[in-house]
Amino acid sequence: MPAPPRAAVSLPEAFTLSARRALARADPTLAALMRKVGPFRLELKPLLSPFEALAESIVYQQLHGRAAAAIFARLCERVGSGTGLTPEALLATPDDALRAAGVSGPKAAALKDLAEKTRAGTVPSLAQVRRLSDEALIERFSAVRGIGQWTVEMLLIFRLGRPDVLPVDDYAIRKGFMFLQGLKESPRPREVLAYGERWRPWRSVASWYLWRSLELPEIQEASRRAKKD
Repeated sequence: MPAPPRAAVSLPEAFTLSARRALARADPTLAALMRKVGPFRLELKPLLSPFEALAESIVYQQLHGRAAAAIFARLCERVGSGTGLTPEALLATPDDALRAAGVSGPKAAALKDLAEKTRAGTVPSLAQVRRLSDEALIERFSAVRGIGQWTVEMLLIFRLGRPDVLPVDDYAIRKGFMFLQGLKESPRPREVLAYGERWRPWRSVASWYLWRSLELPEIQEASRRAKKD
């Protein structure tokens, strides 16, 4: 019989010494990178409701931050903000009003699908989210039109603080891994996934360091040289 899913655990507010020691023991190469990057400073964004978080994710897809923020603000003006952004309010909002807020036709359809699946119970409540495993949440949230695994993984890390997520489809993760290992080409997702097994149960922490590593001067310089070549 398959093993039951592990209970959901959130990242601590501060980077614990035990997590750092565990990663350093498992991977000396990552340990050197962590020393260069410095303290772990993941900032979690409050999660008011899964519906609100996923609606924001849909609006932000394929847009620059400021443009997406402006569109989401206009959407909230028409539908509701915070806990007022509900499936019922969104379904009652005409598509013309969504388009007037800057929401594209496909995104409007995705938002309506999100609202319908939230009402149907496919999208779990906040209380349920806190009890469900990462794998279960990926399956449930990905059932929504326009929501893929990467989107759910970002929510798991930055809204729920789940400690063991490795988003291998993220370009920056693979680029950070390439420099970490001194590779000449970006690795395939499955290669990063296989190597990252040694980072369990702190793969979210390792991911954060891979993202931040791209801000190091020596890696930025190496990236510039690679583009010239």
